[in-house]
Amino acid sequence: MARYTGPKTKISRIFGEPILGNGKYLGKNSNPPGQHGAARKRKQLGEYAVQLKEKQKAKYTYGVLERQFYKTFVEAARRKGVTGENLIKLLEARLDNTVYRLGIAPSRPAARQLVSHKHISVNGEVVNIPSFQLRPGDVVTLAPKSVENPAVIGQMRGKNAKFNWLDWNETEKKGTFIAYPERESVPENIKEQLIVELYSK
Repeated sequence: MARYTGPKTKISRIFGEPILGNGKYLGKNSNPPGQHGAARKRKQLGEYAVQLKEKQKAKYTYGVLERQFYKTFVEAARRKGVTGENLIKLLEARLDNTVYRLGIAPSRPAARQLVSHKHISVNGEVVNIPSFQLRPGDVVTLAPKSVENPAVIGQMRGKNAKFNWLDWNETEKKGTFIAYPERESVPENIKEQLIVELYSK
């Protein structure tokens, strides 16, 4: 299964943001990775470099590699509306991301593992594809075999109230994907217009 398995803190230092972890090392060593840190880097990045960096940030944030990310962009461009906003909506509608947003898993990689190991069901059917695209109205629950699994239950932390495009029933351990989120509701610091400009070259 294709996914990034390299050092997470190094990636966070590249972007100066804790996009793959808690960022506890950014304060102590916040320079970009490399022998000389920022000393040998160009102080002003070119237009292409800025656009590429933004695309890389989005890929690492959502745990998507190049081919799948490009396919998602093509689908976003095909749909009506603003392409950049459509891209964020499609990334947010991924099953692994939704499992993370619902608080079933503490991180996106953990959510991806839950889905891959068949702990998650959608509309009553077990789904083990992390990139599965949810549609408004889809119901996400723990698979029957996982409801009493202490390892799965132990890492649940509950949904953040600000994610208003999702509904979570704590009693039934059931979440509903209500609608695609509006861009201003998504907290990720991603300038999606730069990604659109990069792919439009």
